[in-house]
Amino acid sequence: MNKQTQFHHDELFIRNAVITDAPIILDFIKALAVYEHLEDRVTATIDKITHSLFERKDAEVIIGEYQGQPVAFALFFHNYSTFLGQANLFLEDLYVHEAYRGHGFGQKMLSHIAKIALERQCARLDWWCLDWNTSAIEFYKRMGAIHLKEWTVFRVQDEALKQLAEINQKG
Repeated sequence: MNKQTQFHHDELFIRNAVITDAPIILDFIKALAVYEHLEDRVTATIDKITHSLFERKDAEVIIGEYQGQPVAFALFFHNYSTFLGQANLFLEDLYVHEAYRGHGFGQKMLSHIAKIALERQCARLDWWCLDWNTSAIEFYKRMGAIHLKEWTVFRVQDEALKQLAEINQKG
């Protein structure tokens, strides 16, 4: 599909993912990883996705379809604000296939998640964005998002996570 094709965002059908979408979700995850230059970090599998999303219900996924084809996905879950005393939504990933960008599909996906947040009485919707992804940053700002520059993200994983979990067990 060439970039000249005209799309209308109202033609995007958004639906909740179902268990048979696990391969589609994995394809979106891999495409996102390539876009973010992180493809070597993907360890997700269809089995992991099936277990975590559809059996444990650790997160939710919506899929955007154009003319019956999946062209966008978003994965989100509840987090909690102690200051607000309530749950909110955290958007882990939002991805629109390159050929479909710039036509309002990302905005429609984000709007759909915002509607879910409001329906669930969440006060806010949070997400992270890679600092080099200026097109996404500008898109988010146009949607009314605030860049929280005073926050720094920390992570503990792999061996460091195991070591941290064992601190109280040593003794």
